[in-house]
Amino acid sequence: MERRTELDWLRGLMLVLMTMTHLPTWFSSHAGQPFGFVSAAEGFVFLSAYLVGSVYGHKARTAGFDAMRRALLGRTLKVYAAHAALLLFLLLVLVPIAVSRDADAITGLASYALERPRLALVSGLVLAYNPPLLDILPMYVLFLLASPALLAYGMRRGFGLLFAISALLWLYAQYDGGAHVYRAVAALVDWPVPYGATGAFAFMAWQLLWLVGLRIGVMQSDPDPRPATPWPRFAFPLVVGIAAVFFVWRHIVGQTFGSEAFLNALFDKWHLGPLRLLNFAMLALIVVRLRPTIVAWAEDSPVATLGRASLIVFSAHLLICLALLTVIGEAPRPHLSIFEAVLLLGTLVALYGVARAALAGPRAIRAQSRALAARIRIRV
Repeated sequence: MERRTELDWLRGLMLVLMTMTHLPTWFSSHAGQPFGFVSAAEGFVFLSAYLVGSVYGHKARTAGFDAMRRALLGRTLKVYAAHAALLLFLLLVLVPIAVSRDADAITGLASYALERPRLALVSGLVLAYNPPLLDILPMYVLFLLASPALLAYGMRRGFGLLFAISALLWLYAQYDGGAHVYRAVAALVDWPVPYGATGAFAFMAWQLLWLVGLRIGVMQSDPDPRPATPWPRFAFPLVVGIAAVFFVWRHIVGQTFGSEAFLNALFDKWHLGPLRLLNFAMLALIVVRLRPTIVAWAEDSPVATLGRASLIVFSAHLLICLALLTVIGEAPRPHLSIFEAVLLLGTLVALYGVARAALAGPRAIRAQSRALAARIRIRV
């Protein structure tokens, strides 16, 4: 399948937003969720699912479901390797340095690892212990592991039943269903890792967003798709209006609502609250409508370069953020400083360099292969 530059640009944009959020600067608390009550995590998960559905749905149609399963397993192992490397770097390198320096930002982040270091290491490698900042890749790995079965069932029998089950799981997650299930199973098998150490994301809620992305990706990979239904004249202004309400609300009220538990639940990031889902849907529809403009932006864009090497750039941004938390900490910063602006810019430039270096390797191999093939044809 041909690479779609606009998707690389969108993934690159998600990586830029994640870097702004995770880097210990003024931007972390003041510039997060700039488009409304939607973070980069929603975009990252949805785009990943969409690409899995389109790429591996196409693989299933052209090479068979067994080939699709093997290819997805290879992708899953790459993502798991990135998670394992980040976890080992945190626990074996940064935590000892943080303890010696009294770096509270890291010791607080890895508090469970300090209490039970061996168990944290082992349970982290089996995706049971997921410290903050390192909890999205384990969710990604689990969703990738489930994707071959979801794709095989959905492409053969339809996605209707899958969506019904997924919606019920999402609804149960809004009432902390995942925590109840985890604690019941942990008590049954005497599992020692507490639920609070498994990560902030409620997997039972986020699987709905993954399944939606997977389904749309499968639709796009169909060689004989149904004609697109034209939008009613009022639809796009309505979508923009709803998105604008969320945008203004977020920037006037803030990202959270203090002690307003009901509103916080409706917009909750970790449980993927219903109004957050609605906000994301509106933004996604706007992106679909503006696709030609995004394609034009994406041409030769450094942001698209970041997206083309998304896994390596994501891992590199976490390495930088964790290292900076160890060195400079996470003190509250009410005002933006020149140092922080330079730090963010320098980090983005470094990530761009990482992306270019990562992409140069495969390009060089392909160039050498083409040159070798040309020499062989000349000799023949």
